[in-house]
Amino acid sequence: MNKPANALRGEAQFQLGERKYCLRPSFENLVAAEAEIGSLFALVERASGGSLTLAEVSALLWHCLDADPRPSREEVGQAVLKQGLIDTTKPIRTILSQVLQGQS
Repeated sequence: MNKPANALRGEAQFQLGERKYCLRPSFENLVAAEAEIGSLFALVERASGGSLTLAEVSALLWHCLDADPRPSREEVGQAVLKQGLIDTTKPIRTILSQVLQGQS
């Protein structure tokens, strides 16, 4: 694992192959994700309605990866498919909760 996730900061872990990555929803990471996939508030609404796409899930995860070097988008997408949407929803929920509630 590159850095441990700090749940108090809204961070989560994401398994990619044998390695665990920290997902860090920093301001910069979320702005970059929003520039690609649109409003995060709209994303939360789609998530609550079960309407997230694989592209949105993969993009949000990729932008929030705190890794050097960052895995490729294809690697993240393949990990999402391997884990399945139910397991992948857990770190997405953590990120979106941090977006809505802010840091403690």
